[in-house]
This record gives sequence, C-alpha cells and structure tokens, in this order.
Amino acid sequence: MRPDLVECYGEERLPRYTSYPTTPHFSKSVGPSTYAAWLTTVPSHSTASLYLHVPFCRAMCWYCGCHTSVAKQDDIIESYTSAMREEIDLISRQLCHRLRVRHVHFGGGTPTILKSAAFIQLVTLLRRSFDIGREAEIAVEIDPRTLDKAMIAALKLAGVNRASIGVQSFDPVVQRAINRVQSFAQTAAATAALRNIGVRGINFDLIYGLPHQTVASCLDTVLRSAEMQPERFSIFGYAHVPGFKSHQRRIEEAALPKGAERYRQFEAMAAALCDMGYRRIGLDHFCRPEDTMSVAQSRGTLRRNFQGYTTDTSDVLLGFGASAIGRLGQGYVQNEVGTRAYAQALASGSLATVRGHTLTNDDRMRGEIIERIMCDFGADIGHICERYRQMPDRLLASSARLKDLIASGVATLRGSNLRVVGDARFLVRSVAATFDHHLDASGALHSRAV
Repeated sequence: MRPDLVECYGEERLPRYTSYPTTPHFSKSVGPSTYAAWLTTVPSHSTASLYLHVPFCRAMCWYCGCHTSVAKQDDIIESYTSAMREEIDLISRQLCHRLRVRHVHFGGGTPTILKSAAFIQLVTLLRRSFDIGREAEIAVEIDPRTLDKAMIAALKLAGVNRASIGVQSFDPVVQRAINRVQSFAQTAAATAALRNIGVRGINFDLIYGLPHQTVASCLDTVLRSAEMQPERFSIFGYAHVPGFKSHQRRIEEAALPKGAERYRQFEAMAAALCDMGYRRIGLDHFCRPEDTMSVAQSRGTLRRNFQGYTTDTSDVLLGFGASAIGRLGQGYVQNEVGTRAYAQALASGSLATVRGHTLTNDDRMRGEIIERIMCDFGADIGHICERYRQMPDRLLASSARLKDLIASGVATLRGSNLRVVGDARFLVRSVAATFDHHLDASGALHSRAV
C-alpha cells in the first residue's frame, strides 16, 4: 500500500460505476411513454436479462444502502407482488416478440420474504412471458436468517441455480452495531440447504469499513466463510451516506474506520482469499479459477451492471418493481421508488417509469471506457474512440484529473493505452471518474474511493 495515495485520494466520494451515466444524473425527461416506445423497437435477435426488485425486509440493517423498507405484515408484500405481475404482463405485451432471456435476478431487500406460492407465480409468469432457456442463470439474493423450508422448495421448483447470501461480518460486536445479528450456524444451514436442492453457484457478500471492524475481525469472517466453500465472494466497502439513508444515522460515525484502515481490511481479506485459491476479479469480486467469471476476465469479456461484475452480455435489461432500473439500446429507465406510487401507476394501466436517461454517442463511448477500466484496470482509449469516430486527445489531453493521477503514479499512459498501476488498483474508480463527463458536486451520494 502507498499511504500517500490513500491520503491523497482515499476520502474522495465517487460512483461505483455500475452504469454510465450514474443514477443521480437520470432525469424526468424519460417517462412511461418513452419507455413504451423504446420497448416496441427491441430487435427480435436481442437477448435480455430480467431484474426483479423486492424492497422489503423483516428488519432494517443499518448499513443498508438499498431501496427497501421493513414489512411486518404480509398483505403489503402480497399487494406489491400483484403489481409486479401487472408490470411483467404490461411490458411483455409492449414487445413485438417473445424475448430470449439469459439471466434472471431477484434482488432486494430480501426476495425470499415472499410467500413460496407468490415466488412460484412470478417465475411461472416470467417463463410464460419470455423465452427463458434451460441454460439461463436464475439468481436470488438471500437472508439466511429468514430462509424457511417452503421457500427452499420453491427455489428448487423455480429452477434457481445461483444464490447470493448476505454475510457482511461474523463479528458479534460489528453485528450489533449494524443491527444484523446472524450466526455462523444460520449461514451454514442456508448454504447446505441450497446445495441440497442443486444450487451450484453460491456467492457470499461481505463488507469492510463497518463500525468497530478491524483487520483481525475481517480476516476471521473470511476464514470462517471459506469453510462453507462458496464459489464466489463479493467484498464491498461500507458507504456511509446518512444524508441519503436516514437509518444509517444509527451507526456511530466515530466507530467507522478511516481510509487507510479500510484499505488494510480489504487487502487482508483479498490476500487471504487469493492464498486459498480464489482469483481476484476487478475491484471487489473473487471466484474460483474455473468459474465463468474467471474465464470472462481472462477473455476480456467481463461486464459490469447494477449487480456488480457479471458474465451477462445481454443487449437488454428489463427492471421490474419499485426503483428498478432497465436499459435498452436508447438509454436507461427507472421506476417509481415508492411502492405505493409504483403500484398506483400500474393500477392505472401505465408503466411505472418516472425517470431515466437517453444515451448520446458521447455517453456510450465514455461508458465503454469506464466499464473497461473497471473490469480490466485499463483501456485502449484510442481503439474505443476510433469506433465512435472521436479523437482520443479530446479525452486525454483535456483532463487535469487524469494528469494528476498519472503524475502520482496511479496510472500510466502509453500512446492511448491507459493502465492502472498494480499497487494502485484500489483507486480504479478514481481513474474511471476522469472520463465521467457528468460527475459533479453530488459526491455526498457516493461512497469513499477507499
């Protein structure tokens, strides 16, 4: 680690670049009629991914940055799933053909909060509305504390073949500080149950930078997690944005580790996983060498979307549910964030789209550059600009920020080939941000660079 780089750039607040432009720059210029028109133009040869957002949990984890709320009563959830079925039907009818689907992802919140019958209904409707082949990946995010036998049976019946299990930390002090008390036994039981129904792709989500976390407690969590042999790990830095997520105000800011300590925590976890045979993928993912994500990285085909790093190369992303985001050839669309407003829009027979962004040629070019930097720690700027009929000097020579990063030894530029230096890869978002034309003073919405 170079302490000078952590001190210089570590406290910057930057996007995670799961899209470009990032969501703070979406506008109301894109609405239901725009989305409906875009759907009618999806080519018949396109492939799609489906994302279904279930914004409910039984209790609020104070670190959470997702659009979710606590649901004590099941009738609220049942009304919401009814609205989701209406949206699936409405969107599928806008398409001119039955779209082929490669990936389905249930996110949240806690998708397994649904009643097992409701979950099966949703998957059945998806299969009737879209061409979901046997090779398709069907993934679900899971809170092992609330996973029951009925839902496990439903996951098997639905053909779920990938699961992402929230672990975060096994340190009881940290767990109490973030309001997520979860035992090793609960996590192990959920993992075993998923393997018993044939789920062979299991991902563990861990977090560093949480209150009272130390390098030792982070290492303990990694080592105990590895005992359950998940195929993949995602290790995210906690983003403390109490102005954006009010429940984060319950977290004691004085107990949060600073940039240098956060970096030591992450690197200790990363080194331990690499020593155990996992490959480091991009900024924050780790997987087995034979995993499809490892193969994609070695081939230069790794992608990045709202779920992070992915092997998904689909042309279209359709989002269902409150706050869900979709992408078509023309741009991004996002639904109403509030569950009530979302349901009311669909009850009126309208799509729930409330904002989005129409992509320009410049957006597409910059988005591709940023994605390659985030996935490959570098990009051939000249090659990408050539395909968009732009001169690379327009991007490279005009960026004072990029010049500073190169002068600091964070990146190198040979001709138009930009690379992030090996011992500075933790600042890959800082390098990607130099190509973000939309980046402004909205930094409070983003997480720290380290």
